[in-house]
Amino acid sequence: MAFLLMLLWAPAAASQSSSGSAEEFGPVVRAYLGYLRNEQEVVDDRANRREVTRAYYRRNSSRIRALRQMALRIVRSSGNDYIPELEAVTVDEMRNIFERPPAVRTLQVNHVLNNTFRFLGVERAGDAFYIFERLTPYEQADLIEKAKGDVGSPAPDSAPRANNPATRPRRAISRR
Repeated sequence: MAFLLMLLWAPAAASQSSSGSAEEFGPVVRAYLGYLRNEQEVVDDRANRREVTRAYYRRNSSRIRALRQMALRIVRSSGNDYIPELEAVTVDEMRNIFERPPAVRTLQVNHVLNNTFRFLGVERAGDAFYIFERLTPYEQADLIEKAKGDVGSPAPDSAPRANNPATRPRRAISRR
């Protein structure tokens, strides 16, 4: 009888523990994790159909795993039900997001690059993936405004900037 109870209890306990981990996160994080799960299914399906190489499969599966690891780290450290837009690139893919890629040895966690990306860290999931958070347009605008404030306003007697049409002097055009 005790054996029978144990057999009935084990599946119920397993289902509760798996749903408990899902309940650990809010709806936004669960949706993001579901998105990553779907992306992995797509990669798996393409590999099963032999549409992609093993190297492509391995790299993209590793990228998905790195994004998941970083997302969980962000959520657990902040306690918020929010995931920023994340980019995971290897050293040889840096040109995909940067016109002039930074030297990886100079990257510092939480450092903002080009007012567009914040470096979050390196996740090793097969390959080493450099994880960046894409800043929202509001964050980008704040950084640009802050940079303008740090530089200071131009002196009143200085010449207007030639590349700004709002302050460029009019050309004297003879109209006859």
